[in-house]
Amino acid sequence: MNSASDNPTQKRKPEWLKIRPGGGGRYAFVKGRLKTLDLHTVCEEAHCPNVAECWGGGTATIMILGDVCTRGCRFCAVATGNPKGVVDEEEPRRVAEAIAELGLDYVVLTSVDRDDLPDGGAEHFAKTVEAVREISTKTHIEVLIPDFKGDTASLARLVDSKPDVIGHNVETIQRLTPLVRDRRAGYEKSLNVLKTAKSLAPERYTKSSILLGLGETEAELFDCMKDLRKAEVDMVTLGQYLQPTPKHCQVEKYYTPDEFKRLEAQARTLGFRYVASGPLVRSSYRAGELFIKGLLEAKI
Repeated sequence: MNSASDNPTQKRKPEWLKIRPGGGGRYAFVKGRLKTLDLHTVCEEAHCPNVAECWGGGTATIMILGDVCTRGCRFCAVATGNPKGVVDEEEPRRVAEAIAELGLDYVVLTSVDRDDLPDGGAEHFAKTVEAVREISTKTHIEVLIPDFKGDTASLARLVDSKPDVIGHNVETIQRLTPLVRDRRAGYEKSLNVLKTAKSLAPERYTKSSILLGLGETEAELFDCMKDLRKAEVDMVTLGQYLQPTPKHCQVEKYYTPDEFKRLEAQARTLGFRYVASGPLVRSSYRAGELFIKGLLEAKI
C-alpha cells in the first residue's frame, strides 16, 4: 500500500475520527484535581483524543519535568523551548500523593525531552516511580520515556526503579524519522533504548508506538514492526496521526478501521504479546485495560 500524498480526498477527516465528548463523575473529578494539584498531563498537552475515556476509566498519563520540551518534533503539539535546568524537586512526592488520592488503577508517567539536564531527567523520573510505589502499592506503573540522550547509565537508573512497563516510541518508520522527529532523536537510537531496557530487566514488559498517515508504505510499517521485535519489544500500538496545528506535518493518509484491523493481524504474526491498532489508539490509550488483558493472554 503506497502513501496517499497524491490523493487530496484522503485528507478530509473521515467520520470515524470524529470524537464524541465524554464525561462522567470520575472524569470530572480527575480533571479537577489534576488542575488544582498543578500537574501536567500529556492527555491535554498533546491534545489526545481519548482523554475523557481514559480518565473516566481510571487511567491517566502524567507528564513530569515540566511542559516545555527541548526538542521540536514536527508531529507533536507540546511546547518547545529551553527549561534552563529547572527541576521541581517536590514533584515526585506531589505526583505520588495525587495518584493515591485519585485512586488510579494504572498510571503512565511520561515527560518532555530534557536535553538541558546531564542525565536527560532519568534520576527525577526514577524518583517519581519510587515515590508512587511507596504509597500506591496496587497501582500499575508504565513509563513512557525519552531516549535520555542514549546514555545507558541513565536508562539503567530508570529501570532500577522497577516500573511495570517501559515504553519508548519510535513514532514513525526509519525513512521518515529525519523529517518527522527532532534531529537529536533517531530511529536506531530509539531501537537501542528499547533493546537495552529489555537487556537490563528481561522480566519487564517493553512497549512502543507508531503513528500512521505520515507518508509511510505498508512494507515500511512491517519492516518497522520487525525491527521492534528484533529489539524484543513486547507490545506495540498503531494509531492515526492527527495534525495538531497547520505548522505540523500534514496528514498524508487516513487509514480506515478495516486497514487498522489488517495491520493488527500482521503485527500479531510477528509475536508481539499485545497489539492495539485503531484510528484513535495512542501509546497510552486505555493503558490499564490493555496491559492487564495483555498479561492474562500472554501468561504461561
